Amino acid sequence: MTISVALRRAIWQRAENRCEYCQMPQDFDPVTFEIDHVIPEKMNGATELQNLCLACFKCNNHKGPNIAAIDPKTSEKAFLFDPRSHNWFEHFRWDGPILRSETPEGRATIELLQVNVGHRVAHRRQLIVEGVFPPGNRA
Repeated sequence: MTISVALRRAIWQRAENRCEYCQMPQDFDPVTFEIDHVIPEKMNGATELQNLCLACFKCNNHKGPNIAAIDPKTSEKAFLFDPRSHNWFEHFRWDGPILRSETPEGRATIELLQVNVGHRVAHRRQLIVEGVFPPGNRA
């Protein structure tokens, strides 16, 4: 996948330097964020602005080529949160350092991306203590 400098810049700017899944700002993550294909290339997802998002290494690594997962509440298949067609605030809310959701897409995404595993929660808890997390609301 080759992504031009201009396209990379547009993706970073649109995401405001935050992971579009867990909202972690790049400033507080030591690993450089990656460009994710929302619909993976192996499923003929295009390398264009409307199919690309900014993702931290942890979220992108756990997402892999998946577009769906199992909703842990219902045990049913659910599509993952799509940062290009879904509103983050309609699917997620912060409960301190824990990310919560009442939607199948949100729950499946949190589970598959392992957003609430211990070390990630501990990191967010420390950032809350420092007064720099969660990021401001963007509707």
